[in-house]
Parts: sequence; structure tokens; C-alpha cells
Amino acid sequence: MKIADIMTRSVVSVHVDDTLQRIHAIFEESKFHHVIVIDDGRIAGVISDRDLLKNVSPFIGRRLMEREQDTKTMARRAHQIMTRRPVVARPDLSIPEAVDLLLKHQVSCLPVAGTDRRVQGILTWRDILSHGFGVKRESADAA
Repeated sequence: MKIADIMTRSVVSVHVDDTLQRIHAIFEESKFHHVIVIDDGRIAGVISDRDLLKNVSPFIGRRLMEREQDTKTMARRAHQIMTRRPVVARPDLSIPEAVDLLLKHQVSCLPVAGTDRRVQGILTWRDILSHGFGVKRESADAA
């Protein structure tokens, strides 16, 4: 089985110059944990919800505690916080090969693209686990 069979095809992407305000709104509205950063139609980077949390003040949205410098951070751009040169997988990669890549590079997602680096999907641990991969199943006789 190939990763194209289990990857998520509906990918949320942002442009390298999109603001953290826009990216924050995307994470707030969706249930996604990663966005792909696109430049000139090709994958330029990845931003995880954790990357965003590291770069946004915890006081954002708290009227009494929010400071001017907190709101200014929301004007930063995607290219300033993204993971550059992400590990990109081909759609014909096998699932065990994809697991090896995730573990080797200690990442939680793999953007999926052809040789042109145009995004076709994204593979996450959730995709792998929800399809029963990575889970050792014991027989009913074993106890």
C-alpha cells in the first residue's frame, strides 16, 4: 500500500507572506494541526500548531492582559516561523518507508508532492494510525 492511498488530500495551505493572524485563525477554525506554506505554487515549508504556539503570545485574545507587543507579533509572516526545507514524500512511497522518514527526521507530518513540489496531500501519524498501521495486533489466542 502507498501513502497516496491513506494521505489526507484536503490540505490547508498558506502563502509565505501570510500573517500569523491569518494562520492563527485557520488553526482556530479547523481541526488541522499543520498547514503547508506555498511559494510560487510549490511547497516552501510547514507550520504546525506547535510552531504557532511558540511564536504567539499567550495573552493574545485576553483583553485585560493583551499588550501592544503581543498584538504586533500577529503581523509576523509565515516564512518567519515555518520549518524550511520540510521532508517531502512522493505519493508512491510505501507506508513503512514513510514511517521510517517520520521517525528518522522526528517530524509529525510529511507533505506529499510529485517531482514538481506541488502539494498533492499530507501524511500525518493520525493517517497512519487510523488505517491500522503501526499497531501490532495480537491474536485472540495469545494471552
